[in-house]
Amino acid sequence: MDLRACEDVTLEPGVPAAVPTGLAIELPPGYEAQIRPRSSLALNHAIILPNSPGTVDPGYRGEIRVVLLNLGREPYRVRRGDRIAQMIVARYEPIEWEEGDLDSSLRGEGGFGSSGR
Repeated sequence: MDLRACEDVTLEPGVPAAVPTGLAIELPPGYEAQIRPRSSLALNHAIILPNSPGTVDPGYRGEIRVVLLNLGREPYRVRRGDRIAQMIVARYEPIEWEEGDLDSSLRGEGGFGSSGR
């Protein structure tokens, strides 16, 4: 679903801002809400979500606010009612960690491009 700003906010270049949506939800156990950027804001105005995807866990009861960051050179005005992000509700499987030895793999500890171009 689209998330909309519930008030006007000016995004200054390089300064993150938590934009209020006026929306609060109660998720059942085993579900999370993922907050994702809108591609049109990124492409047309250089507005990103620096913590993308953001996560709303099932224990949170406050207002959903979307952290936006203006990578452009000029201030950007978010107006009340503007679509600022997308939210997807997803099921997850809770896990418990166990300490132990890891199995080997072809990739091993290689990261950051080690598996090819």
